[in-house]
Amino acid sequence: MAEVEIKTRENGPYKVTGPIRLIDADGNEFRLAEGKPIALCRCGGSTTKPFCDGTHSKIGFAAAERAVAEVEAEVEPKAAAVVPEPEAEAVEPEP
Repeated sequence: MAEVEIKTRENGPYKVTGPIRLIDADGNEFRLAEGKPIALCRCGGSTTKPFCDGTHSKIGFAAAERAVAEVEAEVEPKAAAVVPEPEAEAVEPEP
């Protein structure tokens, strides 16, 4: 079986190449041209979802383009959250 490849296009859709089955939320399978890559919407603005219709360029979509592992290496580790201890109730001394 041939490999499936999914590439992010800069500020654009996901380009999917290879043999895939694309199924909607109701379980219906989309008919796809065999051997042709497809572009899936990533901006959320397409009127032909899940497919890209080019809306990303009209709305100025800006995406995170790099893999998470690359980004995580550049980010400093966050300090552990400090949970304050509950304050003790003030108790008045007995006379």
